[in-house]
Amino acid sequence: MNVPARLDHLVYASDNLEAAINQLEELTSVRAVLGGSHPGFGTHNALLSLGDGVYLELVAPDPAQSAPSQGLWTDTAPQGGGLMTWALRGDDLAALAHLAREAGGTIGEVFPARRSQPDGSLLTWTLTNPFAMPFGGAVPFLIDWGSSPHPSQSAPLAGTLTGFAIEHPQASALAEVFAAMGEDVTITEAPQFRIKAMIACQHGHVEIS
Repeated sequence: MNVPARLDHLVYASDNLEAAINQLEELTSVRAVLGGSHPGFGTHNALLSLGDGVYLELVAPDPAQSAPSQGLWTDTAPQGGGLMTWALRGDDLAALAHLAREAGGTIGEVFPARRSQPDGSLLTWTLTNPFAMPFGGAVPFLIDWGSSPHPSQSAPLAGTLTGFAIEHPQASALAEVFAAMGEDVTITEAPQFRIKAMIACQHGHVEIS
């Protein structure tokens, strides 16, 4: 369960943000801080740092927003909350997305995004469309924070990400996509898609999925 070199963050999706915050606090003894709303996506989030340059994003429908026309991103969340997908950082997202598509990973188009933080400041970044969800979310969306501070720097430290693995019924095809992207990801064949992450925290090593 090695950690991919450019893993930026894990996405833990739920139908209720407060419930997700409570679930992760029970696991790690650290309470996530509110991040803010995603305009146009219908979601809001909370964050936990998993070490330098890595964090856990808890995301859920935002009751202050209407659901977007394409539906909520969190509609594909595991029942009861769980890891839905992940993000990989890069400097040339278009080139990296092209490599993935050539190998069969239909990564979305690149576009700018923003989020207002609780202190009123604006966080901006560039990413590929997370709604694309190639291989059901097993292939990550891509992100470039540019000059914005990385969220792992300000979020409370829940622990250190020490392991990451994917279970998927199309493990061989998935491995080809990761090889094209230059990432070493632990993948095993399984009937259902699942992301597993190991975190070293106050309780020792805990697994989330």
